[in-house]
Amino acid sequence: MQLLGIGSRIQHREFGKGVVTNVTSKHYWVTFIDNGLETIDLDAEFDVIELVEDEVDTISFSEVEQSLISILRRWSDASQVTPIADKWKGGSLVLKPGDANLTDKEIPLDTFFHKIVMVRDRIRVMEQKINASSNLDDQEKVDLQQYLTRIYGSLTTFNVLFNNKSDHFVGEKSK
Repeated sequence: MQLLGIGSRIQHREFGKGVVTNVTSKHYWVTFIDNGLETIDLDAEFDVIELVEDEVDTISFSEVEQSLISILRRWSDASQVTPIADKWKGGSLVLKPGDANLTDKEIPLDTFFHKIVMVRDRIRVMEQKINASSNLDDQEKVDLQQYLTRIYGSLTTFNVLFNNKSDHFVGEKSK
């Protein structure tokens, strides 16, 4: 099967006459005169009116972008969007000293929450690096994993701030 290049003209039984405007690994994007933009499978039935032979990338920009996003999420310490629970939006955290002569410190909860999420994401990256390390033997990895589990357990207090349970810190589970 020869791939059509961008600019090829086709006649489709259902959609009529159209021009290939993009090619992905699975579809042609065709702008039809009467039906507008449609995607059709590469192996769909149609007649070629005019073939434009062109070097065609078999992967679209969108597919490259999605792959890159997936790689960055997995291997960087860039945090994904983690929503704060609705009841805390716009709220603040007030630290009140024991000495009445000192002033309170007020921090927007959105700022505090963002810092908690950054800590969580960096711990996750550390965990991935420990698991992938070839410089550590298995026992050292197990020991470090136990420390990480305890760190997560210490942070479970902050789970109340998260909108989604899947974003929560999880420490050691009772046996």
